[in-house]
Amino acid sequence: MNKMSDKIKVALIFGGRSAEHEISLASASAIHKNMDPGRFEVIPVYINKQGLWKKVEAPSTDERALNRGQFLSFLPWQPDRPPAGIEADIYFPILHGPFGEDGTIQGLLDLAGVPYVGSGVAASAIGMDKVLSKILWQAQGLPIVPFMVLSENDWQENPGLNLRRLKRRFKAPFFVKPIRLGSSVGITKVSEYASAAAALDTAFSYDTDVLIEESIDGREIECSVLGNERAEASVPGEIIPYREFYDYRDKYVEGKTRFVVPAALPAPTADRIRRLAARAFEVLGCSGFARVDFFVQKKTGRIYINEINTIPGFTEISMFPRLWQASGLSFGRLVEKLIDLGFERHRNRKQRVDLGRI
Repeated sequence: MNKMSDKIKVALIFGGRSAEHEISLASASAIHKNMDPGRFEVIPVYINKQGLWKKVEAPSTDERALNRGQFLSFLPWQPDRPPAGIEADIYFPILHGPFGEDGTIQGLLDLAGVPYVGSGVAASAIGMDKVLSKILWQAQGLPIVPFMVLSENDWQENPGLNLRRLKRRFKAPFFVKPIRLGSSVGITKVSEYASAAAALDTAFSYDTDVLIEESIDGREIECSVLGNERAEASVPGEIIPYREFYDYRDKYVEGKTRFVVPAALPAPTADRIRRLAARAFEVLGCSGFARVDFFVQKKTGRIYINEINTIPGFTEISMFPRLWQASGLSFGRLVEKLIDLGFERHRNRKQRVDLGRI
């Protein structure tokens, strides 16, 4: 902690190079607004879409204002332009998607040996990869939606063969998703095979590998998780999409989807979802926070884990903080808890390093 002050200096890192840049601006603004000024001194650090860094007075959704002035490179081979003045007691990356949620910024912070909020390199990278996370959950006996993977090279070499494979494997409707992206970017629900090729092309515009996944006729349930080695889960909430599924446009533009918090579920179902959310978090080795998304099949009541978000949306209307608020934890206290968990993880990791265990 800063010896010159009783306040904890928190570097709030936001923006970034991903397609979810604008969402990060909104998340950072909400976190900054809800941080206790009596306990924290916040250092907002904006990363633009080119990957350059700049300290700003406060997070904002006004990109024109954020992009005024001089930016600095964070690259070690440019010593004449260091990122001056970004020293803090703890670092809080709120970077959604690639180049932030995927282990890249976490690797930089680990290399620097500083405390930070959220999961480490491995858990962040695996959590960002929809296929790797499913493989690990499946290996531990957790329920997942049937899926297949297609690479861009295979698709380009023989589109016809791959479309026939897809048709043998899945009945329409099914989903096509980029493997390493969030916020429903690049996702298409394919209702008829004639539109499958276009859906694959869309997904490949965001990633070199795509996930094709069975469509579950079910309720969309989300559950928030906190913790380090041991996780605790919030009450579950339900998303009732305005369209066929909760897509990017409705998440961040139209806002017509309805949310039910807590979800109207039988107590045994809600309890099982909470247990599965905590277990999904622990299996991947996550730390700090995450949101786990589920389907509850309408016909059978069967629960499927859909995916995990290790840096979920964090605006005041986002499900992650709303679910914790419904569980008795205010937005401001939630932020404090995450910072405390970041310090705890760093202490435990540093002790293991000092003992030569890693």
